[in-house]
Amino acid sequence: MSAAELRPTEVSPSSNSSSSFEAVETDTANKYEPVYPHWFYCKVADARERWIPFSEQDSEKLEHFYQSSKDCEELVVPTEGGRYDVHLKERLRCAVYWEEEDSEVRRCTWFYKGEKDNKYIPYSESFSDELEETYMICVTLDEWKKKLESPSREIIILHNPKLMVHYHPVATTDDWGASPTEQGRPRTVKRGVENISVEIPSGEPLQIDHLVFVVHGIGPACDIRFRSIVQCVNDFRSVSLSMLQAHFKKAQEQQQIGRVEFLPVNWHSTLHTGVDVDLERITLPSINRLRHFINDTILDVFFYNSSTYCQTIVDTVASEMNRLYLLFLQRNPDYKGGVSIAGHSLGSLILFDLLTNQKCAAEREDNNKGSHPPASSGEGLGSIKDILKELELSEYYSVFEREHVDREALALCTEKELKEMGIPLGPRMKILHYLRNKSSNQDSKRERPAAAWEDGDVKQEAPAEPTTLKSNCQCRDVVTGQVSANYPQLIYKPQIFFAFGSPIGMFLTVRGIKRIDPMYSLPTCKGFFHIFHPFDPVAYRIEPLIVPDVDFEPMLLPHHKGRKRMHLELKEGLTRMSTDIKNNLLGSLRIAWQSFTRASLPAVEAGATGDAEHELETEASSEKPTEGKPEEPAVPVNEEPTPINVGMLNGGHRIDYVLQEKPIESFNEYLFALQGHLCYWESEDTVLLLLKEIYQTQGISLDQPLL
Repeated sequence: MSAAELRPTEVSPSSNSSSSFEAVETDTANKYEPVYPHWFYCKVADARERWIPFSEQDSEKLEHFYQSSKDCEELVVPTEGGRYDVHLKERLRCAVYWEEEDSEVRRCTWFYKGEKDNKYIPYSESFSDELEETYMICVTLDEWKKKLESPSREIIILHNPKLMVHYHPVATTDDWGASPTEQGRPRTVKRGVENISVEIPSGEPLQIDHLVFVVHGIGPACDIRFRSIVQCVNDFRSVSLSMLQAHFKKAQEQQQIGRVEFLPVNWHSTLHTGVDVDLERITLPSINRLRHFINDTILDVFFYNSSTYCQTIVDTVASEMNRLYLLFLQRNPDYKGGVSIAGHSLGSLILFDLLTNQKCAAEREDNNKGSHPPASSGEGLGSIKDILKELELSEYYSVFEREHVDREALALCTEKELKEMGIPLGPRMKILHYLRNKSSNQDSKRERPAAAWEDGDVKQEAPAEPTTLKSNCQCRDVVTGQVSANYPQLIYKPQIFFAFGSPIGMFLTVRGIKRIDPMYSLPTCKGFFHIFHPFDPVAYRIEPLIVPDVDFEPMLLPHHKGRKRMHLELKEGLTRMSTDIKNNLLGSLRIAWQSFTRASLPAVEAGATGDAEHELETEASSEKPTEGKPEEPAVPVNEEPTPINVGMLNGGHRIDYVLQEKPIESFNEYLFALQGHLCYWESEDTVLLLLKEIYQTQGISLDQPLL
């Protein structure tokens, strides 16, 4: 029997006993306060469920709509910055911009501790209501040790407000059959989210200042933990929010800025939808895991160098970025900010090739005014029936007829759209190849005078407008050696292009480009930054292609907390000291040797001796600056480097930026090479450079410049 049950019998009778009991009863009743719910969603990874809380901002929004719209049939609430929608009636959380399995959503008030990872798991909403009702009765009547049985026949006992336990059912058999008992290891039960150890984010700023599309590199996994591009970009976005709070605090307090939105662009799944079946048939059965890893990752480089699959990749990337942009504007109709793009590894090369083949406004206007319509309008194509008959695909005519696809619409179709119409992979490839050939034939007819000007007798057939020619010539220099593909156009102009660990420099060199014209700039994008880790085996510099005759280091990216890392400063100090000691020692030995050789000669006339002494003094004086080097003050870290003209690819500014390696990474470069290629998603220094350059276009700078 509990102390609470014994207490009434221990109270001595008196004339005021009844009033005392009434006061105690009133006080006890006042102790009950309804629990405030918090909303959670369930993520399933490796067959294990993990319940994650919504931010305070999203949870309050969900609770508000839940309370105010109980009679509505369906209500969709945008959460997490508009990237996910919560369907309240169905209790589902659905991704908006990318494909992802829907997550279960719960309005949570009661929790129990999990068995394996000691994380708290919420009870179902109906059973939580039952627990809350029982708790209210216990508190009101001050009667505890109540026992409840959950729908899964688990037993919960409420001993007192601070001790509530959960038992797994253990079936015991007696004469009357099996019955659950509260045996086994008890697990803690908690009421209210404030009583469990869980980190709840406050939420994201509602205002979006800039939009950045992020394109991944080879393979479906983007970091050392084999996570997808969506998960890595989520980390990148979280780091950006923390960097805004740390380095743009003044602008945030003055409500000048909100946040930058990052959206992932996935092209790998589209590419491997059909080709994986073909690869499986020819893959050897030995070293199975390694071969599948190569098929899934390394082969993406070879796919991009194939005209057939390169077309699929650039179509997917461009159409996906255009789709995301339109969807973003649809969900944010008041958005007035700009757009930038970022690419990691092979993704940066894909974006670079796309950007070099974009048409500026003048070129598009010329094309519209020209007598020849663009190839995508269906010029040179026969009727749908004739095309399918020529390709021996007449059985699919009914599909195109049902979708009202004529020859003009067919010329605009991408592989993804043909797939959605139900066209199999083989016929899709035939149709796309046919369209590309028709398009390239039309382009070659229109560009024949320019091609003649590029090759052979340059001076005889050069057109009359020098400015346009200069632009065309520069463009051809950069696109030399590119895979033959019909590069689609973006429906917006990116402000800045960021490349992480990029092999662009290597691919341009392999394509035969020895030098980029310093006056060349991307047709529709004026900013270009290349960020790489010093041990990244995939990264190659770009600036030496613009300035091949000058040997200079890339820009060292400042640490997000300022200065250089201590081990780099120490290394530079030791290098400088050893150089000074070496110079001083060599100078001293040279002087001593000269003195020794001169002293061993026979005495000569005074005039010659005087000349020798004068020469010796001159040599000694020439060594004095070297001897005085240690006395000079050390070069400060924030000293501006000698300005180097790296052309207009980044508007006259530097392009290559190198991260500072961590102290542990400096012990062995080879050991951390792979990590160096996959480190950008959680790199504060990388994120801070992006934010600095993006907000600089809006006239907003860091609170304090980094040294």
